Amino acid sequence: MRSADIEEVLAIERRVYAMPWTEGNFIDSLAAGYAAFVLRSAPVVRAPRSQMLGYFLAMKGVDEMHLLNLSVAPESQGGGLARLMLDALCGLCREQACAQLWLEVRVGNERARAVYRRYGFVEMGLRRAYYPVAEGPREDAVLMSLAVPP
Repeated sequence: MRSADIEEVLAIERRVYAMPWTEGNFIDSLAAGYAAFVLRSAPVVRAPRSQMLGYFLAMKGVDEMHLLNLSVAPESQGGGLARLMLDALCGLCREQACAQLWLEVRVGNERARAVYRRYGFVEMGLRRAYYPVAEGPREDAVLMSLAVPP
């Protein structure tokens, strides 16, 4: 992901989440050097550029990686793209000697939780009042972890 991609990333982000990341969140993540990748369709002859299908951002720790955001455009969901991006992220973990991959996901996002469980993530705990909501109390997050084999 480059700063030139942020406009397209935000277009997906705003369609996927009720409480999307801001442009500043993405700019700060790139400035901090977080792993940030976009997934695009194959170029088409008549299209000036390929279509953005999804993206992910992750932060490296000492010997672990923390997935901060993984999103697939709504019209592209259900086709295995999240799995493809998780494969790429696990490859990055191996390259950088990260044995563990962590993430938080909204308690109410059962679809994403199911994707992560099918991939092999294990639910490790709960972060109370982790996510903001438009109205009412903050939403809990499920903490999930995946052991990444070398």
